[in-house]
Amino acid sequence: MAIQVTRTYVGHITNQQRVRDDLDALGDAASKLWNVARWTADRVWDAIGEIPDVGPLKAYMKTKDCWKNLNSQSSQKVIEELSDAFQSWFDVRHKDETANPPGYRKEYDARPRSTVTFKEDGFKVDTKHHQIRLSKGENLKDGWGDFVLCEYETRNDIDLSEVDTVQNVRAVWNGDEWTVHFVCKETVETPDSPGDGVAGVDLGVSNIATVAFPEEYVLYPGNTIKQDNHYFQQQEYDTKGENGPSQEAQRLRQKRKRRETHFYHTLTKTIIEECVDRGVGTLVVGWPEDIRSDDLGKTANKWLHTWAFDRLYQYLNYKGEEHGIEVLKENEWNTSKTCCECGDTADSNRVERGLYVCDSCGLVANADCNGAENIRQKITPNPAVDRSNGCLTQPSVYLFDTSTGEIAPQEQVVP
Repeated sequence: MAIQVTRTYVGHITNQQRVRDDLDALGDAASKLWNVARWTADRVWDAIGEIPDVGPLKAYMKTKDCWKNLNSQSSQKVIEELSDAFQSWFDVRHKDETANPPGYRKEYDARPRSTVTFKEDGFKVDTKHHQIRLSKGENLKDGWGDFVLCEYETRNDIDLSEVDTVQNVRAVWNGDEWTVHFVCKETVETPDSPGDGVAGVDLGVSNIATVAFPEEYVLYPGNTIKQDNHYFQQQEYDTKGENGPSQEAQRLRQKRKRRETHFYHTLTKTIIEECVDRGVGTLVVGWPEDIRSDDLGKTANKWLHTWAFDRLYQYLNYKGEEHGIEVLKENEWNTSKTCCECGDTADSNRVERGLYVCDSCGLVANADCNGAENIRQKITPNPAVDRSNGCLTQPSVYLFDTSTGEIAPQEQVVP
């Protein structure tokens, strides 16, 4: 079966030195436009108690000189991003009155390099010569035909000439250099479903994912993420503050982000491959509704607000799509308190963070495995599987192997 999917491919700019000043100017222009629009929204709020809608805000900003520093569609995108940020703030504000509205874009008393989005009339891709032409705003042009010509290279397995459409392009500063992100629409052939099996996924902080497969329970601990966070935070503090002006601190933040992204991609790839090997055609992911509105204390909140559950779901979803696996999202309400064997629900059954003991039927289980099984049962009630104490209390453990960059069973991972 053929389906249309959206993919984002990252290109490395090979003529970085030649185009860096122009891209810096565009990134600075996007930050300035954001700041002026943010200041305008603040004044309107003070006057009438409302934030202007995106349409009137665009119309007003078009009269400002900073609008012409970017291509018109790029300027529109900046205002749309600000409007979306305000909408997200409104949604959170209903639950948390202390939530802060979107702020100004500033960094160490200067404007940072903002991402600039180029829509259909703002770029032109030459896939034959691996070049992309990015439009400048009227104020930044030296002449009518002035533009930024970037030479790029992508991974060897990516050929932009084969995609259906390049919908838009983003110039992104990654902390070290500028990159180009190609947002593409392409048609892909998806294989048949690997089977009729159903697996449930319980997402967490200590165990990043716990999967209830039809015949086995598997834990994927997040020790690597915790270790990296602790190490890099300490290193950043040593370079004059976690958010300090040091270039070294900036480099460390980028390195931590790259390692984190690699871990999440490797984790979700491993889970999908395990589903294929085990004949699982449906993967059910437990979804923590409104979890970030809860106040669990300073330490717990710190971990909670860095919990990448939405990111994990997105990765699982598109990787599953490529293998014919349907990835569903189900509310995980009460799955940690309910016994997967008899259905009894009680707070007291969760004896410790990792231990579940049912007072009604006597089931003893790893708490995350019990939760994952409950999530699976939302799709397959009363599945014919082994839910004995031994199976639930001694799940398989897969760890990230730093020597190979892959995830493997615990006994195969090099200490």
